[in-house]
Formats: sequence, structure tokens, C-alpha cells
Amino acid sequence: MIIDCHTRLWSDARQLGEATATKLAGGAPATWAEECGDAAAHGRAMSCIDASLIIGHHAELAGAHVPNELIADFVSRDPQHRLGIAGIDPLANTVNQDFSMALNLGFVGIAVSPSLAGFHPTHSSAMNIYERCCEHGLPVIVTMPQPIPANAILDFARPLHWDEIARTYPDLRIMFTQIGYPWIDELLVLAGKHENVFAEVSGVATRPWQVYNALSTAWSLDVIDRLLFGSGFPLSTPQLAIESLYNVNASVKGTPMPSIPRARVKDIVERDSLTSLGIDHPMASHSTSNTATKTRNEIPSNDAS
Repeated sequence: MIIDCHTRLWSDARQLGEATATKLAGGAPATWAEECGDAAAHGRAMSCIDASLIIGHHAELAGAHVPNELIADFVSRDPQHRLGIAGIDPLANTVNQDFSMALNLGFVGIAVSPSLAGFHPTHSSAMNIYERCCEHGLPVIVTMPQPIPANAILDFARPLHWDEIARTYPDLRIMFTQIGYPWIDELLVLAGKHENVFAEVSGVATRPWQVYNALSTAWSLDVIDRLLFGSGFPLSTPQLAIESLYNVNASVKGTPMPSIPRARVKDIVERDSLTSLGIDHPMASHSTSNTATKTRNEIPSNDAS
């Protein structure tokens, strides 16, 4: 079973904020795997895995708002293989209505972007949202969507700011995108301190030297079991990210540097991420409604040894 814990969707680049839309006006960066994050491209990219989380985005400071209704409609067309994560801005005047709508639309978690929305993670309005997530058993996904606009407050994206939140709400499942990049070590220390802190590996997964260092540190700190698979679509695709992960040791082959055990890489790719995040869904092994299915199409993997 393979779950992509980080994919995005939009129908118009302006939903990502004016600054980002301007950057994308001349086309997607050459490093992106797909030109855009529309429904058709998403469907093609996810055909090789079992299910994906589609993460919403709402950050009024950045002028970004991907309507949660858009994501809910997309999920409704294939609910067995798609799960929606509602974008929430704790500082928005509509935050309470947005959270209630997320519950009504069947979202399985919420996503916040402290840096782009301009709030410290422990802001009182944000803490109220985390408390409501605990009440409803929803995980919180912490994001910093690329490309980062100039008015984003980078300090608010630091994982260490979440230590107080994890102490206050020990049952709250928290997942950081991109292993908390650029503060990967902070994230791994935080995960070692709090058993319900996780991270997905997108972005870093397709940077050979960086992913080796990240997995090596996670392995040495005994927190590699907190790493979940994610592609970061449309920046990458599940197939590209998986192939890159299985080739993690290429950078150190023939050197004295230690290699990452292949079994641990496989664990990341095939981990039951839904159960890790407390999400009840037919794809989760703990689900009360069904059992997990096999990957729809096998992806050939390179030797990680």
C-alpha cells in the first residue's frame, strides 16, 4: 500500500496568491514535474499509488485561497483513493465557518501555513483550532507551499515553535510537509520528543544528497519510523519520488559513508500513513469499514543497498 501524503490541487493559479500567480505566469519552474496542479494532471500522476491526500491552502496574508469546495468535489469523484485536507487560516474572519464546513464536507484533516498566513503557531486563534481538531480526531498538516512569496514570515515555519503545541495537545497528530525543510534537524528532534509528530518526505525526496542526509539523521536518531511518503505534486510525482528514495544510497556508493537500509526506505514508501495520522478510511489497516488494497500499479524500484 502506498499513500501520497502531500499533493495539491488548484483550478487557477490566482488561488495561490498574486505573488505566486505572477511567478507562474510564464510557466511552471523547470524543476516541477507537472506544469500545473489541475484535476487531470493529478489523476494521471496518482494512478500508480493507492491513495493521496489533497491538501488545501488558505493564507489571507498571501492572498491565497484554494476553495475547500473545489477539493471536496474532486475527492467525491473517487473517494476510495482521494482524501481531502481542508486549508484553514486561523486569522481569517471566517475561520469558524471554514472549520465547520470542513467537517460537513467530510475532510479528514486540516492544513495550516503559519509562514504564509502570518501567524505564530501558538497564536490563540490557532490554538483554538488545534483544540477542535483534538475533539474531532483530525490531524493538523503544517505546510509552506512553494514558491514562497516575499511577504511570508519564515520564522513562523520553524518546527520548534510546535513543541508547546505538542505538549499542550499530546494526542494531536501533527504532520509537517517536506520534513520541515529547511529546518530538517529541528523537525527530527521534535519528532523524537513527541510520538505524534510526523513528517512527509516530498521536496527533499528528489534531491539526492539532501535526502541521504535527512534519512541518515532520522535513522541515527531512531525516528525514521515517523517519516511518511509524499511527492509534493505537482512539484514531483509519486513515481519520481519513489524512484529517487530507492536510489538514496547512490550518493555514497563506494565511500565509507553508511548506507540507509533498503528495508527502512521501503517502510517509508509503504507505511500505513493513514493509521499513523489517525485517519479512519478503507485504505487504513485499522479501518472499521474495509481492508487495505494492493497498489494499483507496481512501480519498479532501484536497489537502495
